[in-house]
Amino acid sequence: MSISLSKGQRIDLTKTNPGLTKVVVGLGWDTNKYNGGADFDLDASAFLLHEDGKAKGADDFIFYNNTSGGNGSVVHTGDNRTGEGDGDDEQIDVDLSKVPANISRIGITVTIYDYESRGQNFGQVSNAFVRVVDAATNRELMRYDLGEDFSTETAVVFCEFYRHGEEWKFQAIGSGFSGGLTALCQNYGLDAK
Repeated sequence: MSISLSKGQRIDLTKTNPGLTKVVVGLGWDTNKYNGGADFDLDASAFLLHEDGKAKGADDFIFYNNTSGGNGSVVHTGDNRTGEGDGDDEQIDVDLSKVPANISRIGITVTIYDYESRGQNFGQVSNAFVRVVDAATNRELMRYDLGEDFSTETAVVFCEFYRHGEEWKFQAIGSGFSGGLTALCQNYGLDAK
């Protein structure tokens, strides 16, 4: 049975699921009945964060143009440019057993591509969620439905995986940013130029 999380909630991931090493992070969304003349292209990304909470370089930033990082431990499976259809719109595969020892957190984010010229923001997005699935059994372990808390934001940190000793935990974040991918990169210590 999947656990439904609320904003800020933390949960043990590997301790409560012994033997769990590979997870699929599925992210999904719908757009409100709004037509600005362009599709909504939301993009999932992962930031591999060191002890200071910052990414250090390109290998620590996984997205549609850099689909693998952390020595192959985190892999973006592809870009969905419209969000059409049911289920996950984009997925990120994470092999927790292979995440480099110097990485203490993995931030999972979603941004709106080309939001400025398209006049788009998360106020026009509904039913946004992140779910964690056991890759071996395809069983959904947990789900965080983002809610309708955003109006002008163009980037959202959905969740983070983090190390606690030898175990991995999960936290539902739900923190919005204005400024799209550039703002997120700056937040995580990268230059987005």
